Amino acid sequence: MDDLDLLMKWQARPHVRAWWGSGEPYDQERISDPRVSRWIVSTNNSPFAFMQDYTVHGWEDHHFAKLPKGSRGIDQYVGDPDMIGVGHGSAFIGARMRAVFDEGAPIIATDPHPDNKRAISVYKKLGFEPFGPPQETRWGLILPMLARR
Repeated sequence: MDDLDLLMKWQARPHVRAWWGSGEPYDQERISDPRVSRWIVSTNNSPFAFMQDYTVHGWEDHHFAKLPKGSRGIDQYVGDPDMIGVGHGSAFIGARMRAVFDEGAPIIATDPHPDNKRAISVYKKLGFEPFGPPQETRWGLILPMLARR
């Protein structure tokens, strides 16, 4: 909750808002949801990004619910526009992927908007592959992508 102002500032920026829906504002209940782990990503004690991973089996109608037990989904954004395109996204996503796989996840899934070419390129670089065609979900239009260890 201490980072809520920072999250709201980042989510108001056009480069984040284009791909990350504002959705419901964060509150204590949402931040405490045990299905989701969330982080502020920093370098040199300077926060620049948000990341979360979640159990894909936490919602009955989730589009990744048929993946094997223990699979995790990831979402993130770089909030500081000066940190885009310099390799930090690939670095922190890759680090979290290694940790999630080390914790036993058989698959990591992500679901960028099909038009978000930058994100799709980063995911492919990190070993994700599209898993079926774009589809409409309750969270919006997505391109399902999976990575295996």
